[in-house]
Amino acid sequence: MDFTKKMLRDDALAGKTIVVTGGGSGLGKSMTKYFLELGANVAISSRNLEKLQNTASELENETGGKCLPVQCDVRNYDEVEQMLNLVLDEFGEVDVLLNNAAGNFISPTERLSANAFDTIIDIVLKGSKNCTLAFGKHWIDKKTINTSILNIVTTYAWTGSAYVVPSATAKAGVLAMTRSLAVEWAKYGIRCNAIAPGPFPTKGAWDRLLPGDLKDKFDLAKKVPLKRVGDHQELANLAAYLVSDFSAYLNGEVITIDGGEWLKGAGQFNLLEAIPEELWDQLEAMIKAKKRG
Repeated sequence: MDFTKKMLRDDALAGKTIVVTGGGSGLGKSMTKYFLELGANVAISSRNLEKLQNTASELENETGGKCLPVQCDVRNYDEVEQMLNLVLDEFGEVDVLLNNAAGNFISPTERLSANAFDTIIDIVLKGSKNCTLAFGKHWIDKKTINTSILNIVTTYAWTGSAYVVPSATAKAGVLAMTRSLAVEWAKYGIRCNAIAPGPFPTKGAWDRLLPGDLKDKFDLAKKVPLKRVGDHQELANLAAYLVSDFSAYLNGEVITIDGGEWLKGAGQFNLLEAIPEELWDQLEAMIKAKKRG
């Protein structure tokens, strides 16, 4: 079985309308493509309308599906409501919200301006809140059942991480919102789940985070026990399952897909994997000798 292959049957998302924020490129684009292949109608949003239009046209040609580009700055609640209304005008209803829009800086925190910190908080936390609130209010008001919110967080959402403090702060808030609303809104037929991806390199995002030759020097695969980074189809497979009816009993969960990366960093003695076999032999011999003595 090839992990780069598609997982669900072709009609798994037939009849569903899905909104993907940050859907014009990267992982958002990869997930959108698979949703379209599985029969969903998809609306993608970001601030760059030209990029959205190009992506929508490309994906429609590749999949035969319907992809609606909608310009929206998720930091602005009024724009989020306008986006929702445009999707409703086009497709009649919406079944899934995928909060994928994000931003990040890799920097010592003391080097960041207050505005730079606010930018990440506003996109990731405030943006996810704006979309969640607008879509949730609509579903509750219209008594629309069998709806779903899927949030993209990170593995450092629960541990924190140096040098990406604004992102860690914002993603931790999104994770708390996911779990809180999974309980509060379940009575309205709304499920809330999250995915915490490990390294899934995308050209745009990783070029910004690790410019020049830094991305070549910083080998992400070395941090992963499986010794590789993720393939976009693997994440798309998981996302498609979580927004499909096959996951109808999954609610309030955050699923990590990182090849064991964060667990490797968390284990106190995990770095001992660097010890060669010959040294282990010597250590074992020393322990046995000490016991005999």
